[in-house]
Amino acid sequence: AQGHFRSCFCVCPLSCSEGFTELGYYNGSVSQTDSGSSCLKWTDFPDYMLQYPSRGLGDHNHCRNPDRESNPWCFFRQKSGAIGWAYCDCHQGEARLVGGSSNKSGRLEVYLNGRWGAVCDTHLTDRDASVICRQLRLGYKLEIGTALRHSYFGPGSGLFHFERLGCHGNEDSLLKCRSRKYISGDCNHGNEAGVLCAVPEGNGAPLRLVGGLEDFEGRMEVYHNGRWGTICDDEWDDIDAAVVCRQLGLGGVPKAWTWAHFGQGTGPIVLDGVHCTGNELSLEECPHAPWGQHNCDHMEDAGVSCNPFTDGVLRLVGADSPWEGRLEVYHAGEWGTVCDDNWNGRQAQVVCRQLGYRGRAEVAPDGMYGEGTGMILLDEVTCEGGESSLLDCAHGQWGQHDCSHSEDVHLFCAVSSYAVVPGPLVRLVDGESRKEGRVEVFINGQWGSVCDDGWNDINSGVVCRQLRFVGVSKARSMAYFGEGQGPIHLDNVKCVGTEASLGECSAVGPDAHDCRHSEDAGVICDYTTEPIKYRSMNKQECGLRPNTQRRRRRIIGGDKSLRGDWPWQVSLWLRSQSKGTHPLCGATLINSCWVITAAHCFKRFGSDPSRYVLRLGDYHTEERDDFERTLSPERIVIHGKYHSQGWEYDIALLKLKGTDGNCVAFNPHTNAVCLPPQSNRRGKRPIACVITGWGITGTYSRTLLQAWVPLLPSWKCKKRYGSRFTSRMLCAGSLSNHRRVDSCQGDSGGPLVCQGEAGHWMLTGIISWGHGCGDPTYPGVYTRVAPTQQIM
Repeated sequence: AQGHFRSCFCVCPLSCSEGFTELGYYNGSVSQTDSGSSCLKWTDFPDYMLQYPSRGLGDHNHCRNPDRESNPWCFFRQKSGAIGWAYCDCHQGEARLVGGSSNKSGRLEVYLNGRWGAVCDTHLTDRDASVICRQLRLGYKLEIGTALRHSYFGPGSGLFHFERLGCHGNEDSLLKCRSRKYISGDCNHGNEAGVLCAVPEGNGAPLRLVGGLEDFEGRMEVYHNGRWGTICDDEWDDIDAAVVCRQLGLGGVPKAWTWAHFGQGTGPIVLDGVHCTGNELSLEECPHAPWGQHNCDHMEDAGVSCNPFTDGVLRLVGADSPWEGRLEVYHAGEWGTVCDDNWNGRQAQVVCRQLGYRGRAEVAPDGMYGEGTGMILLDEVTCEGGESSLLDCAHGQWGQHDCSHSEDVHLFCAVSSYAVVPGPLVRLVDGESRKEGRVEVFINGQWGSVCDDGWNDINSGVVCRQLRFVGVSKARSMAYFGEGQGPIHLDNVKCVGTEASLGECSAVGPDAHDCRHSEDAGVICDYTTEPIKYRSMNKQECGLRPNTQRRRRRIIGGDKSLRGDWPWQVSLWLRSQSKGTHPLCGATLINSCWVITAAHCFKRFGSDPSRYVLRLGDYHTEERDDFERTLSPERIVIHGKYHSQGWEYDIALLKLKGTDGNCVAFNPHTNAVCLPPQSNRRGKRPIACVITGWGITGTYSRTLLQAWVPLLPSWKCKKRYGSRFTSRMLCAGSLSNHRRVDSCQGDSGGPLVCQGEAGHWMLTGIISWGHGCGDPTYPGVYTRVAPTQQIM
């Protein structure tokens, strides 16, 4: 293994001589001086262009040698503001892959300013990886890459160069990626990015979005027969876009774009006449014309956006660091600035808190990060200082102001820095953000987990300090962030609390522990202990997932959910077993006072409400979660036509204690799902449906799981189940042997929800019955949920 990590494969940097034309003029794409300064455009020096015509000078900033110097050079602006010139380093921006078993994989390192450095894995995408693979000239069939995280090829020992590359995917070198962001000091060893140059395995032909301003939008391109090609927009609609977003693992609202909205492609047009039903797991499964057959040109290239932003999302722009910059807010599909009228430290503190920074907040001088160019969306903002979101503060109407961009708000959110500490490297894995996750340490060339014996908040505080986080730390045990796969390196960790790194604490080594990965330790750094202010809910806000609106993460994909992802999920427990590991049934919150589940959940133990308890906001069945509440039902109402010997009318309601429709308060982890509207006509089949519970993989999980399932036509279920399947039921699941997903016994009574208009999720079915788990010949059967008026 050690030899494996020492190996290094790369395409060696080109010498400058290889970038010269036959006439002796450099014609490469390097655009930085050997000290790292950006070159100025040659058009900024028209007299010089007239002096040297036809020497490769033009509207670009690439290094050149119009005077036939032996090395290319360029003009640049010095820190004093004066114009100077300097030679260029032709190796600048070269890439190599280190530590892999071949030249097609390894830890990504980039050559800048005379030194090789790593790239942080936080924002590295498959688009970035594909550009690296293309730059390495491995052959056109290998111009597709996969980004690998968590120092997959081992941590480096040098410096980091880039926090993000921000490539669109069609560039031929990383220096042409316009959204590059240099490292700002918040990336640790253990977070080095890796790259694998190979066609990825998985469902369907690989997809990418090219030419958009954001990562989640662009021209639709498909990888087929070793080449990227576009899709013609004939019959292209939002249902097709939803399948694309699902395959790419992107949440948000899917939208189809036509007429080369994101620019025209240049490669082949590989697909036409795509017509998805909405239930497909990949675009390749959708009906379409034969590959390569079309009657289009690139003016008809199809596009897709999977917009995850919601009104009120904030960002800081115009600076090299993410914690400072010009404030922008998202509203009605656009980013805009905020006017600084009445702006002070209280408003700044709310912004920094919403962005995840807990330190001091400062208002920066006017114009420090440049003036905005778009709309001015907010003015007259007044905060008390304790709000969790800027929209919780009083403010003027959207778009109404008396300001110019010279009055844009500029902010600085303070962060702390620490010196590098000795001891094994530490990383956090599988958390919602960089501030939390399963604790892993790098020992003997391998990442491994820490057993939770004796694990407490003091130990977690040392981990957070080593990772340069500030604020309160919280210990998590029993594989709260999932089970690790490698060795268990440490057990019985005991810190005093003053240590600078976990390596300074006493612990039992890998040869003496008695643990399994179900006991992996985790931490949450910068833990928020104060209650979050939350606006009251109204009828229009059912079916929203408040916790996902504050983070840009995929909403569907993989089994594991994130805390607060499905705020209507309820677990039903026998009171006598409420301290156990597995709930009796799943259930769903449909309003402030009522919970819905399956009637058969009460078949064995009866309908006496005193025998049961309900958990709202539950995520980990053995750890009390931030917003978790345990409540006793006041009444249980089983459908009058339900019979315990059958499955018809398998539905029941549980009444919570309270009056006047005000029984339980909503919070970021508790919200009601929407019920179907009162309508005699059925709308189009939902695009995305999800089941959630603690047993959807066939074995019980401590943490809430999720799975996307396609709804199936009734005739398919009728064919498999005969007369047992009625019009009051629906069935869902995959009939593919490659992807078996349906409900299992651990999820009886749990929700089947489908996303409707404006991102609202609707309760479509209640998990009822079926044969086996994941059997493609027998999909799961669900009680069809009636409109609100009929249920209540």
